[in-house]
Amino acid sequence: MLNYVWIALVLIGVLTAAGSDIYDASTDRYRNGEPFELQFDSTSSNSGRVFYTREYYDAFYGVSIESPDTLVFPASIGGNSLKITTGDSSPELWKTIAKTDDKSDQITAKVQSRKGESMAILLPTTSLVKTKAVLDAVISYSEMGVKIALGLIGVMAFWLGIMKLADDSGMIKIIARVMKPVMVRVFPDIPPDHPAIGAMIMNMAANMLGLNNAATPLGLKAMDELEKLNPHKGTASNAMITFLVINTAGLTLIPATAIAVRAALGSKDPTIILLTSFFGAGLATIAGITAARILQRLKVYRIKETVGETNDGRNPG
Repeated sequence: MLNYVWIALVLIGVLTAAGSDIYDASTDRYRNGEPFELQFDSTSSNSGRVFYTREYYDAFYGVSIESPDTLVFPASIGGNSLKITTGDSSPELWKTIAKTDDKSDQITAKVQSRKGESMAILLPTTSLVKTKAVLDAVISYSEMGVKIALGLIGVMAFWLGIMKLADDSGMIKIIARVMKPVMVRVFPDIPPDHPAIGAMIMNMAANMLGLNNAATPLGLKAMDELEKLNPHKGTASNAMITFLVINTAGLTLIPATAIAVRAALGSKDPTIILLTSFFGAGLATIAGITAARILQRLKVYRIKETVGETNDGRNPG
């Protein structure tokens, strides 16, 4: 389902960008093919600066910008090619033309005519600006996703190995015995020796070590066991809701995945988030369990039993 959502978002982004580009083309926003007149003041044989008035720029593009009365840019000339360097204070249209031209801060224009300091230039043809930006973003973030995934392999393999050793050595069973008194209080509807308790403990242990991928199958197993005890099949029980709340809060002792992501992106101290992650997730877990226990006592959230039905909602006849 999530894949369809992402595909839909990408398509919406591309179609929106394409529609905007079609509108820009219909209004000739970038004045492609029209000569732009400016002044070139040379400081050496090939370099100098170009300048024009704000009034001329506004009239040429049909806009109104906030800038000094005269706009000045460093420039260099070679043959019939004029390279203009834009900056933060440059008009947005020229910054867009520069990025679309060669993805830098320079505009490479063609000198159409020159008479003394006066010069007429043809700016690069600019089109499909937003569509190219969306497609470039899709490609760049796809590459970033692959790099992050490759960076996660080592850390995830290490912690999954630790979990496997903990399971084979019996450490998980020890953790289960230690956590059983707490589990009995948090899940009073579940028998202490039921397999659901063990599955939930293993899931929570994996989450506390930050092993989200390893915790997923354990969480599914726990939900399957809780469903077997559920008197109303297909409707989440109090225990299932509480378990989901704990998973959503994400109580973590070692956020291995987050640390791996930070390390893959070049963080100087990827483990600095340990204390804040535990503190924030701990408060979220307490708040979530408290809210679940309070809400499950309200009549509005209880399933009403009808006369002639068994506990599982089926008619005995």
